[in-house]
Amino acid sequence: MSTNAVVELLAKELNHQGGVFCPSPKADMKLWNSHPKVYLDVARTGEAKCPYCGTVYRLKAGETVSNRH
Repeated sequence: MSTNAVVELLAKELNHQGGVFCPSPKADMKLWNSHPKVYLDVARTGEAKCPYCGTVYRLKAGETVSNRH
């Protein structure tokens, strides 16, 4: 059984829409040896899981995302 990576993010590391792309250099994976680029909306719930590799991206404890338009 493999263990999926968890990447903790600061609010300022999210893009203007409140998300990140996987694969990500923060997940310590080789971009050339991964999967298609996937957008994950982290701000909506504070956490998002990549459907390809299972990496979980979550806000660090105490981090909040300001309202976006």
